Amino acid sequence: MIMIESKKVSSSIEIEENLNIGRKMMEAVNKQDLRLLDDLVVPEYVNPQLQVRNRGDLKLILSMQYRGVPDVHRTIEDIIADEDSVWIRVKITGTHTGEYRGIAPTGKKFVMEAVPRYRIVDGKIVEGWSVWNPLDYFRQLGVIEYKGFPDEIKRPL
Repeated sequence: MIMIESKKVSSSIEIEENLNIGRKMMEAVNKQDLRLLDDLVVPEYVNPQLQVRNRGDLKLILSMQYRGVPDVHRTIEDIIADEDSVWIRVKITGTHTGEYRGIAPTGKKFVMEAVPRYRIVDGKIVEGWSVWNPLDYFRQLGVIEYKGFPDEIKRPL
């Protein structure tokens, strides 16, 4: 019984630490201070979804975002963690005023939601992955036209 209680305390502490790491990650990204990532993210960080193979690649992706959307901001809407991961539901807002990943500036504001998940080992982020809706993002920027599924579009009588 003592071992179980000890494990629960340990798990509770790990979970709280992972929640704090997730909050610090969002704070660092919002401050646009890439040096802060050195304390949060291992050099071997990977995000297969974004084709990121190390912390330098992550900094490059974020730098491109800051140039294309200088006012980008993430607001934590919800955050949960377990012993080795943290999931953060964020609202991302910004204005697309510079070139970003091949998309010329549109000057349009956007609001979108994403859920990044970070895997944490020994107090550092080792892997990232995210769920977001690029279709809605591109629609808000005006680079694609999307009105919905054909059966959702109202047809004139």
